[in-house]
Amino acid sequence: MLTFRDATLTDVEAVVALIESAYRGEVSRAGWTTEADLLDGQRTDIDEISEIIGAINSRIRLAFQSEMLVGCVRIEEEDAAGYIGMVSVNPTMQSAGIGRQLLAEAERVIRDELQLMRARMTVIGQRGTLIAWYERRGYFLSGKRKPFPYGQPRSGLPKRADLYFEVLEKSLETLT
Repeated sequence: MLTFRDATLTDVEAVVALIESAYRGEVSRAGWTTEADLLDGQRTDIDEISEIIGAINSRIRLAFQSEMLVGCVRIEEEDAAGYIGMVSVNPTMQSAGIGRQLLAEAERVIRDELQLMRARMTVIGQRGTLIAWYERRGYFLSGKRKPFPYGQPRSGLPKRADLYFEVLEKSLETLT
């Protein structure tokens, strides 16, 4: 069973390590959510995670199994919706239901604590398997796309020139 809490500044280094392990480098290949075939470089850094934790309208929710940090998710208020990002699960523990529980917790926070009835996220368009995973959880392609931030090393070093983000949304009004 997972327990959840919001990250504090004392968690920053552990959160960065978890996110990096889930998205980048060889260690990320132990799971199925790696971006290593699309991007090199970093996924985040200490400054970005500290900014998210310290901001008024955002947080990082942590998931623990026993005392071990196994997942995290960024939650932010954005244009009358709750933005979900940086969904990260320890690569060696992926496919064990942690991601589903983490996503459900993010949706609960958006609906119950932020009082917002819509969740939104962006996913790299070339990640069809991940988009399909979110669609099975009630998200739909909004028809909107956002450009990939080429030239911003904080976002990673692209291995291809055609990257973009799909915007996915989900109504939270009927969740219980």
